[in-house]
Amino acid sequence: METVELIKQQLSSDPIVLYMKGTPEQPQCGFSARVCQILEGCGAEFKAINILANSELREELKIFSNWPTYPQLYINGELIGGCDIIMELYQSGELQTMLKNQSAAI
Repeated sequence: METVELIKQQLSSDPIVLYMKGTPEQPQCGFSARVCQILEGCGAEFKAINILANSELREELKIFSNWPTYPQLYINGELIGGCDIIMELYQSGELQTMLKNQSAAI
C-alpha cells in the first residue's frame, strides 16, 4: 500500500487519530506525552500511531499534512495541530467542544 493511501486509511478508520512519538503508555517525547494527557483528561478515545516505528510514514505525513512536527492530532480526518495548538484549544475549552461534537456525530 502506498504511504499516502495508508495515511488516508488510518484517518478514515478512527474519528480521533494522534500521530505521536512513542505510545500513550510510553511516549518518546514530552510534547506527545502532553497531548496524550490532555486527550485522556478529556475522556477522549483516540487511536495513537507511533511514527517512530515507520520512517516512511513519518516523512510522508509531514508532506501530506504540510505540518513539520509531531505530534499531530486529527479529528474526523482534519488536522487540528500540534502540542502548542492543542494546549491552547484545551485551555480555552474549544478542544473539549470539538471532542464532544465529534462524539455526538458517531
